[in-house]
Amino acid sequence: MFRGASNLPADGLRFAFGTLTALPVHVTKWDRDAARAGMICAPLAGLVVGLCAAAVGAALMALGAGPLLAATATAATPAALTRGLHLDGLADTADGLGSAKPADQALRIMKQSDVGPFGVITLLFTLLAQVAVLFQLYEASWTRGALAAVVSATAARLALTLAARKGIPPARPEGLGAAVAGTVPRGAALLAAALVTAVAALAASPFGTYETVQYAAAVVLAVCAAELLLRHCVRRFGGITGDVFGALAETAATAALVALALG
Repeated sequence: MFRGASNLPADGLRFAFGTLTALPVHVTKWDRDAARAGMICAPLAGLVVGLCAAAVGAALMALGAGPLLAATATAATPAALTRGLHLDGLADTADGLGSAKPADQALRIMKQSDVGPFGVITLLFTLLAQVAVLFQLYEASWTRGALAAVVSATAARLALTLAARKGIPPARPEGLGAAVAGTVPRGAALLAAALVTAVAALAASPFGTYETVQYAAAVVLAVCAAELLLRHCVRRFGGITGDVFGALAETAATAALVALALG
């Protein structure tokens, strides 16, 4: 039942944190209004996940751990805070795309509980890339590694806001993809992208002009990489699914980190 627009911000936050993280948040409203507000709030959920990951890595560095351990723990924290759902979605999407089967058969492959060779390989190299970049940045300074963790996690959820924009259909009539597909107005999605990019640049400004531009560019490259995958999945599967959302998040996070490793 519709309970009034005054509840939408709170409903949206609960939807975002309740569906995109494993934090103990109860989703009290599951309809298109709450889904729209929730997907607009998705970058906020990413910000919290990123701050938690950064705190873990920074704490280990402060306790005397090396940059490799800090990087590994930082990469593991978002997985723990999502119960591995985004990584599972990445693996399932890789299996579906790698199967080269028609859309209906590929979607059935993605719903299977096991992980195929394409999924395993994709997970392996994605996590290796994330840890490698975080190691490089933590080795430079704990602040760079921590900020990279925050920016990559926020950009990952921003990719979900953009993927839920109007005009992107669901591949199935049920599931998270169907619940959020086409809920976010294009203007709101672009505004969210502009805000996240601006905040990333502002956060990096103490490092200097080059880093300010680099962190803004990392957000842009992250959403561009996710957009390419999104378009390919829509062509292959006929729309988006919850697994595709997970794949988009991990793709964006990894692309952002890779951009921060360059230069």
